[in-house]
Amino acid sequence: MIDLDNLDHTFVIAEAGSNWKKGSYEDDLKQAKEMIIVAAKSGADAIKFQTFKAEKIVSIYADKADYQKENTNSEETQFEMIKKLELDIDAHKKLFQYCTKKQIKFISTPFDLDSIDFLSDLGVELFKIGSGEITNYP
Repeated sequence: MIDLDNLDHTFVIAEAGSNWKKGSYEDDLKQAKEMIIVAAKSGADAIKFQTFKAEKIVSIYADKADYQKENTNSEETQFEMIKKLELDIDAHKKLFQYCTKKQIKFISTPFDLDSIDFLSDLGVELFKIGSGEITNYP
């Protein structure tokens, strides 16, 4: 259990997020594992991913922001872009286990209540609440 009240050092979190997902499932897992290795070697206490289902956080009718249109495939919808960034259940489990093996905490930012339940069941001890969720009281 992470006891943040009794730490003797600054708790350092490496940011993995979700924007590293670009290739196949195997390539994505390899990239994520490389990020875990680098974070652990750097002395970070944890590495943070993001947990969400696109269907729960963005409308299929939502337009991309201008910066997204300029920096991503302008033909795809915001929903399609976000959907590609999801980590599925199997990937979460594999990355959680790999973090345990590398002695670094796996943490995540959940974007919906089902994601919170899933992460709790997985054994994730710490969540990072995204700034956009700060007034989402549930």
